[in-house]
Amino acid sequence: MNFQLAVLMIYSALFIGFGLFISRRVRTADDFLVASRSLGPGLLATTFLAANIGAGSTVGAAGLGYAFGLGAWWWVGSAGIGSLVLANTVGPKIWALAAKHRWRTVGDYLEHRYNRTVRVLIASLLWVGTLMILAGQLIAISQILEVIAGLPKWKGCIIGGVVVTSYFAAGGLLASAWVNLIQLGVMFTGFLLAVPLALRAIGGWSALEPSLSGSAELGVPGILSYVAILVPSFIISPGLIQKLYGARDERAVRAGVNWNAAGLLVFAFAPPILGIIAHAHYPNLPNRELALPTVMTKLMPGWFGLLALAAVFSAEISTCDAILFMLSSSLSIDLYKKFLRPAATERDVLLAGRLAAMLGAFLGVLLAVELPSIISALQIFYTLMAVALFAPLLAGLYSPKPAAGRAVAAIVTSIAITAAAHFLTGGTGIWIFPPSLIGILAGFMIMITA
Repeated sequence: MNFQLAVLMIYSALFIGFGLFISRRVRTADDFLVASRSLGPGLLATTFLAANIGAGSTVGAAGLGYAFGLGAWWWVGSAGIGSLVLANTVGPKIWALAAKHRWRTVGDYLEHRYNRTVRVLIASLLWVGTLMILAGQLIAISQILEVIAGLPKWKGCIIGGVVVTSYFAAGGLLASAWVNLIQLGVMFTGFLLAVPLALRAIGGWSALEPSLSGSAELGVPGILSYVAILVPSFIISPGLIQKLYGARDERAVRAGVNWNAAGLLVFAFAPPILGIIAHAHYPNLPNRELALPTVMTKLMPGWFGLLALAAVFSAEISTCDAILFMLSSSLSIDLYKKFLRPAATERDVLLAGRLAAMLGAFLGVLLAVELPSIISALQIFYTLMAVALFAPLLAGLYSPKPAAGRAVAAIVTSIAITAAAHFLTGGTGIWIFPPSLIGILAGFMIMITA
């Protein structure tokens, strides 16, 4: 085992130990799933940011920067824009309802507003999509471990799965929120220092000009595609909304999620710039998603290399726990408590949540070994979530008219039209409208004609 790998394993053991320590405070399903609704704006902001800055926002965004230059800002920037909307519209409104009705999942809202069929339909889609995004994070972890230790992909995926499952299954949202605080500090410090250090290593901004002029243009269609997929996804993400349920009051929701949005909009510049730096110095990488691990290990001074690697590793691990949170809460409440065992006690639901996290991690590792890249895995999840959930969630929240039948029709039609537009146009969409936006608009048409 080389020195860098040993340090990352010790760093991982710190997460696990801290999660086990926090788990002593987790005695009920409410503690595990919504942190006893006790999170203030600071802790809510950190757990949101840690969830949102993951494989796609770091390794994936740097890979896009490697290929498309600064246009890659829109990948993370779109998430920031969606978060601003969530903080000031949907978030406070759905938090107030969740606090009143003691909801724990988005499924609780969907059944309350529509019926059980809508709940099951969205939950089923969510289980599939969540495994895809978990696989994307595990692929990123495996790429880091490949660069620093030459580990094969499957070994890296297993290591990532074991680390995140250990502390999340122990303490749930409460453990994640506190562990995320550590991860976020390391992450932001690492990335904020990495950009100037990498620039100095290649000779400053002037050395980037050939790469900027030679990189492909993302273009308006590409930007609109990211906006159409990511802005809606970060307004209605079940994982984020369920974290938001853990806020102690409406002020914590507004402040915490707005701080998260500001952090995303600033952070969005760092990975693309590092990707451009990688293109300037290593123009022939076999896989563009190796851009960030390569810069962090090859261009950084020795004293900083470990911090840089820890920053990237923190980003991927912190998002993994957010995904396991989304999956375990849905399986334990939407499936186990609601259908398999309605009489289950709080202790039974807590155990079910922990077992669901372990099962999700196992399936995520299997998928990660097979999927080709991070961005391909994430686009499957974000597209599915946005087109299926955006129209029913927003229309149901702001209008009393749409009924359950309309919601089911909107979900099915949105997915079908998105799939048809994707295959018939080769994924390019119609004019400036990407397939996902066409599907979302179709869903809204069905909902508003109710």
